[in-house]
Amino acid sequence: MKTKSERIIIFDTTLRDGEQCPGATLNIDEKLTIAKQLARLGVDVIEAGFAFASPGDFEAVNKIAQTVGTENGPIICSLARARQEDIKAAAEAIKPAAKGRIHTFIATSDIHLKYKLKRTRQEVLAIAQEMVAYAKQFTNDVEFSPEDAGRSDPEFLYEVLERAIAAGATTVNIPDTVGYTTPSEFGALIKGIKENVPNIDKAIISVHGHNDLGMAVANFLEAVKNGARQLECTINGIGERAGNAALEELVMALYVRRQYFNPFLGRPVDSEEPLTNIDTKQIYRTSRLVSNLTGMLVQPNKAIVGANAFAHESGIHQDGVLKNKLTYEIMDARLIGLTENQIVLGKHSGRNAFRTRLRELGYELTETELNQAFVRFKEIADKKKEITDWDLQAIVNDEIQQAPDLFKLELVQVSCGSNAKPTATVTLCTPEGEELMDAAIGTGPVDAVYKAINRVVNVPNQLIEFSVQSVTAGIDAIGEVTIRLKYEDRVFSGHAANTDIIVASAQAYVNALNRLYAWLQNQSKQEQVTA
Repeated sequence: MKTKSERIIIFDTTLRDGEQCPGATLNIDEKLTIAKQLARLGVDVIEAGFAFASPGDFEAVNKIAQTVGTENGPIICSLARARQEDIKAAAEAIKPAAKGRIHTFIATSDIHLKYKLKRTRQEVLAIAQEMVAYAKQFTNDVEFSPEDAGRSDPEFLYEVLERAIAAGATTVNIPDTVGYTTPSEFGALIKGIKENVPNIDKAIISVHGHNDLGMAVANFLEAVKNGARQLECTINGIGERAGNAALEELVMALYVRRQYFNPFLGRPVDSEEPLTNIDTKQIYRTSRLVSNLTGMLVQPNKAIVGANAFAHESGIHQDGVLKNKLTYEIMDARLIGLTENQIVLGKHSGRNAFRTRLRELGYELTETELNQAFVRFKEIADKKKEITDWDLQAIVNDEIQQAPDLFKLELVQVSCGSNAKPTATVTLCTPEGEELMDAAIGTGPVDAVYKAINRVVNVPNQLIEFSVQSVTAGIDAIGEVTIRLKYEDRVFSGHAANTDIIVASAQAYVNALNRLYAWLQNQSKQEQVTA
């Protein structure tokens, strides 16, 4: 069934599949922050989580449904295996949303049937039909996915989809679960479904795919040409293994090349009407937010949102761009929300001007968040003469992160030099309110700070990633630090921004340790309940 406006539906699964990326675990408040930004971005569907997976996942889906799932907001969706208990949990979680969807799935490839499900094709056919019908009791909006469709027997796949649609599925999603197919193969798969599933006109064809071979976006664009009208993607392409198809790449490909794609959606070739509902000027801001909260850095050469995406170093390129941007740029950086480093505020600016500028940048903060961000702004303004929009975004993104407020960094002081042993002194306030101070020697100032913090906190961990990025150019630029800590088989991220890299490094480390410490506390409580 073609969508009424003949456009592409954007289904964002950053909060479900994206969060499954190792180390990208988000707490409930962080998920809600991202969900609000996804709504501003204009996604059609937010897959908010897997409600049955854990009480935390259920609460996150439920809270997003209450807060973001308004009448004019996106559809709020929960994933569910083709099992009654999963579907019931999903239905309960999305209940507060004005528009809710249950997304249920079961594997259909022979390799999954044999080794994972240990079921026959006939059993899977019956389960798919029965569970879609069960989900239909709770909502009219039901999506069905035959997991590992890319490696399934097409004839069996057609039959499963026909049964699911007959049972009430309004969207059928075709997942390339392991990123195995090539664009021509994936396009042919979608075309085969259109031609061989008798009741396919009663459902929207969706696609989901992973980037294991680097072809997820290309696969999706080929699927669009062959009849897919919903794309399941994530911000920055995060997700399991090599990640998912990247939302920003898909949206901008459809925008920049809309004359090419228009005929496939029944539009005149020269139509200027956007093919999606995405507000492209929110793309960069959303990318930064997700990167900061998940701790998953965006590589500099990443398409659309990478630091080098609009940079030119070659003399020939620079000369051409100076004469006419079209020589080497196929899109304007302002399209994705990138602005020039314009000075907008200074140390004499008041709260009202600060609030107004943040609203212009797309941030709607609570009074508490605004107060926290304004204090940080004043601190930065005293150290930095030129405050840019990028600086403001770094300040706000840093302040609105909802890391557990357990250990608080009160003081960090370092001594280092070419002929000195790097030494750090730190003071932390414990969750019990006690102030503790310790010092340590390290191979460098940051190493010394981390060793001193570890002596105070005394939580076992392994530092597996440390990254520093400059928000803007200049000696007084704000530096953003992202770190990742490993404890057993889990990874916890921390992020902080400051004009002082040592302070930012210390705060990022404490943020990550707080996440780890909160998780350990939760595990201890669960063990006590079990005992």
